Amino acid sequence: MTAAAHAAALPARRAWLAPAALLAMLLAIAAVAAVTFGAVPVVLDDWLALTSGGELTGGSYVLWHIRLPRALFAILVGVALAMSGALTQGLFRNPLADPTLLGVSSGATCAAALTIVVLANLALPPSLRLWLLPLMAMLGAFTVCMALDRGARWLTPGSITGLLLAGMAFNAIAMAIVGLCTYLANDEQLRSLSFWTLGSLAGGGWMQCGILAVVVALALWRVNRLARTLNALALGEAAAAHVGVNVASLRTQLVLMVALLTGVAVAWSGLISFIGLVAPHIVRSWQGADQRVLVPLSGLLGALLMLVADTIARTAMIPAEAPVGIFTALLGAPVFLAMLRSARGRLA
Repeated sequence: MTAAAHAAALPARRAWLAPAALLAMLLAIAAVAAVTFGAVPVVLDDWLALTSGGELTGGSYVLWHIRLPRALFAILVGVALAMSGALTQGLFRNPLADPTLLGVSSGATCAAALTIVVLANLALPPSLRLWLLPLMAMLGAFTVCMALDRGARWLTPGSITGLLLAGMAFNAIAMAIVGLCTYLANDEQLRSLSFWTLGSLAGGGWMQCGILAVVVALALWRVNRLARTLNALALGEAAAAHVGVNVASLRTQLVLMVALLTGVAVAWSGLISFIGLVAPHIVRSWQGADQRVLVPLSGLLGALLMLVADTIARTAMIPAEAPVGIFTALLGAPVFLAMLRSARGRLA
């Protein structure tokens, strides 16, 4: 990078520090509330119990083995979904796009439905059975991703619009299979499938947090390297190609990143709506469309929204727990409608 280019990049990098600090502060407050409130109260002594060397019991056990990993898991799921939404919107140059348009979420749902209904009677060891559903959901997301990329290259080579239309077709196929599984399922399988499609973060532990953290870190590193080409893509495919962007390669990389982020996030949490749609849309209206700013801030806002929604889902019906997908929709849909109202002149 030349000295002039480096000097031009500094304002863009500094521009997001203040909003990032604000979102980080709000996220820290939400995290403290998330680990404090619940059916079992957490006090200061529970935070210090880990240093005592004794066995964790009561509130300290709940804090270190349940609340903290779940709060971190919610943060990482929110980051992954919001980043995948921002990348999808950048790919299609459409603020109303989300990973569902690519069929990634539908592929994960399809694989989960087949696992619950068709593979439920497999004789597997208990340890392997715990991994079967998340692994199959992840595999479903990647299968649709690869089929989408290959199919779009064959049907409409080099066209991002063709990629969108192919994604809608794969989405319809996947949801048709989900409908067939729903029809064939017994009462227990239907209940399991319904809960998976509503979303829950109850399965999040330290191991899942570690896997998600690695995926998110790799995606952030790659997005940072692709930010300039993403900004060029906002001018249109022809204009981006004219300035030297390999649109086909960029499209493939973005689709793979969206599939990786969404697939790993929904593998343990189930389907969670609106985070990937609302968070990037809010950040774009607040800070603009520069991908160097949009993607990291979307991740922070997605983490905040996800953590707040999960805290409400966990505490609203104590001792029961509501599906978190219900509250992400209840939080996200009104905000999104309000933003559409404020932007009606620009969308006309």
